[in-house]
Amino acid sequence: MTKSQDKKPEAAALQKAKTNSPIDSDLVRQLADVLNETGLSEVEYESGGIRIRVAKHMTSAVVGTPQPVYAPAAAEAPVAAKPVDPASHPGTVKSPMVGVFYLLPEPGAAPFIKVGDQVAEGQTVALIEAMKTFNPVKAPRGGKVVKILLESGSPVEYGEPLVIIE
Repeated sequence: MTKSQDKKPEAAALQKAKTNSPIDSDLVRQLADVLNETGLSEVEYESGGIRIRVAKHMTSAVVGTPQPVYAPAAAEAPVAAKPVDPASHPGTVKSPMVGVFYLLPEPGAAPFIKVGDQVAEGQTVALIEAMKTFNPVKAPRGGKVVKILLESGSPVEYGEPLVIIE
């Protein structure tokens, strides 16, 4: 489907929404703005028997730190370093839901975990806020926290890697 064909159904839907639909097109735009501001992939609103769901397709981008490039000396053998994918690491703790990731139980408090901490199976390692409810994320196994993959306050998707425990 070309881009011009792709936009025609959207334009027709917006025109219908402006003319005879009970759906408030300004509300749809506000919900779309909420998606853009929060980084969520979908939001749903219901009022007076009318339900509006606004969703967008999310693509993941891996942001990495640039690695220094150098030419090895003739005596050195080149070393192939393969980056570890956090999603496939056996000690990865993944997000159980869409929401906002928090390492602190409340503002100003000590974080649940820090890199280097030992955690026990079932220990709370973070919180995910979804619809103003804070849901604990528990360690699936005991071990040492080797990496925290997100900053506190970051939006997360279902299944997104949060922490690596070895």
